Amino acid sequence: MKLQRMNRRALTLGALAVSGALALTACGSDDTGSGNGDSTSSATAAAGSIKCDDAKGQLLADGSSAQKNAIDAWVKNFTQACNGVQVNYKGSGSGAGVTAFTQGQVAFAGSDSALKPEEVTASKQVCSGGQGIDLPMVGGPIAVAYNVSGVDNLVLDAPTIAKIFNGKITNWNDAAIKKLNPDAKLPDLKIQPYHRSDESGTTDNFTKYLIATAKSDWPYSGGKAWQAKGGQSASGSSGVAQGVKQTNGAIGYMELSYAKDGLGTVAIDTGASTPVKASSDGATKAIADAQVVGTGQDLALKINYGTKADGAYPITLVTYEIVCDKGNKADTLPATKAFLRYIASAEGQGILSGIDYAPIPDAIIAKVRTTIEGLS
Repeated sequence: MKLQRMNRRALTLGALAVSGALALTACGSDDTGSGNGDSTSSATAAAGSIKCDDAKGQLLADGSSAQKNAIDAWVKNFTQACNGVQVNYKGSGSGAGVTAFTQGQVAFAGSDSALKPEEVTASKQVCSGGQGIDLPMVGGPIAVAYNVSGVDNLVLDAPTIAKIFNGKITNWNDAAIKKLNPDAKLPDLKIQPYHRSDESGTTDNFTKYLIATAKSDWPYSGGKAWQAKGGQSASGSSGVAQGVKQTNGAIGYMELSYAKDGLGTVAIDTGASTPVKASSDGATKAIADAQVVGTGQDLALKINYGTKADGAYPITLVTYEIVCDKGNKADTLPATKAFLRYIASAEGQGILSGIDYAPIPDAIIAKVRTTIEGLS
């Protein structure tokens, strides 16, 4: 009997050991197995590192369509972690976003241009005891995208781009384009330039580049509204991208994240050792050369559009999140700070390069993080 009991005990211990080994193997497969296992683990880690604090309710925002794809990715991660918050970002354009903010319709706005003095004044009506400030959050190259059958690589410089969008160069086999592309088979085809129909920070930054680098060929004052005559127009970056995709001979300006699915992107001859194509790294290099020109808590930047640094892509914008420094609404302040804190974090900035945006350089984003903590 004693021997039987010992045998039963040995069998039980053996079964437990096998069970434990299987459990450890299963845990190991979660860490090192399939892509699905890895993504679930990453999502859990991401959710755990996002501070929700007392965030709850609905957070309304509007503005830049340039950052819409980045905002969508951020909202997905943030709301998975903070399931008591809904973030509704319309992406109606920078002009619409600033207007909505100064009218008190949204908790924050996205704009590809810093607030103008009159917009700061208007913001004081909704920011009790404070004013609207610019927080640089998303960098992005503005790609000059084209659709020309048989042309896979295209180099242009600032004067040529200005003449194309100003209607002075009207055909793809123009001598100026041939000179920059001696090996390309340029067709005898009419150029169809596309621009934004709505007020847009993308337009503002694109034309700032032309003003800074090709003033004699771009005799306009600039701004969010398109000023040159002629050409085709479409609403939003997505609309411009769609128009270019559907039209052989078309060219337009848009954020790199929209320049996909059959569109080519122009390499810019900046005077650097080689022409520079739009890229996240190239945009970050350009932003790193920017100056902070805002005062107080405002972190508006001045970009050097005329940069000739190797690898720096000159047609680059910065999208700002515009928020009250003081006087934010009590019911949305916790959610606003929590969301902005996340998108300015190393984790939030870290996803940008993978979706064709540019992270804000460390020295600048550090100031943004400090400012967010002081919002009231």
